[in-house]
Amino acid sequence: MKIIRNFCLISICIFIVACHGTKKSDSESNSKTDSLHVDLAALNKKIADNPKDAKLYDQRAAWYLENKDPEKALNDVNQAIQLEPKNSAYYRTLSDVYFAMGKIKNCEDALNKACEINPNDAEAILKLGELSFYQKDYKKTFEFIDKAQKIDNLNAKADFMRGMAFKDLGDTMKAVKSFEKAIEKDQQYFHAYMQLGLLYSLKHSPLAIDYFNNALNINPKSIEALYALASYYQQNGDFSKAIEKYSIIIQIQPDYKYAHYNIGYIYLVELQSYNDAVKHFTDAIKIDPNYAEAYYNRGYAYELSGNLKNARDDYQQALKIRTNYDKAVEGMNRLDKISHK
Repeated sequence: MKIIRNFCLISICIFIVACHGTKKSDSESNSKTDSLHVDLAALNKKIADNPKDAKLYDQRAAWYLENKDPEKALNDVNQAIQLEPKNSAYYRTLSDVYFAMGKIKNCEDALNKACEINPNDAEAILKLGELSFYQKDYKKTFEFIDKAQKIDNLNAKADFMRGMAFKDLGDTMKAVKSFEKAIEKDQQYFHAYMQLGLLYSLKHSPLAIDYFNNALNINPKSIEALYALASYYQQNGDFSKAIEKYSIIIQIQPDYKYAHYNIGYIYLVELQSYNDAVKHFTDAIKIDPNYAEAYYNRGYAYELSGNLKNARDDYQQALKIRTNYDKAVEGMNRLDKISHK
């Protein structure tokens, strides 16, 4: 029988695109929603009391943007620009809104306008570099970074961006040096620690542990950092520590299906503890009833423990979710051979 070697690794996107996530529990979501309503109400009152204060509209635009309402954010930032048309910061906010809306040309135009108003706006210049990185135009990316650093050589984000570009280009050594420079300038640069951890993880270097722990010192409840650290332990054979870190993730976010899945995978593949594997794959399935990989692996755990009926049920369910799922087809074929003996 062939054991699949594909525990769930999640891409960690730190630069422009937001990191993946799963939904919060009801209590967490309700608490956050209540807090957000309070924040918005406070901004609404300030704007009602000071309707000519452009900065307040910009702040509310940022609030709407953070809470995934770019249309309202666009209305507010345009109001800020109408009140103060020569403030480059509002055009930076406008660029963020357009990026969120997928309007890349408008985003670029807004940033160019910010730079036209204030040629020394290093943040706007870096955003242009960020946009070039998004478009994989690395030559322009480096040009914008160089330009921004001539204005502000202590800007850690410029070094971070340079590191991301080198990483994309496959120059790991230069990427590492750039991320290290970012940390020298800002010792609280969470994402720089994360990128260094990821790069050293690829080399299976224990230095990765130090960098992920540094990131956790900054944000102890970071799912991103905990997951990366757990994955490092898992890939390098320290299964007890991997389970420990995945379990911490579950304490923080109980419906994080990938942590349940990976614990199940460790019990299935590495520890051959099939009942424990079934439990954790079941937890992942409760969170996501369409999780085909979890059904397959639970079925495989059932198969290895001799519960062939449940194994067949799970393989069939995996095939309902994903037609022609090769592993599930192989599982069904194995069971058919056993039944015909």
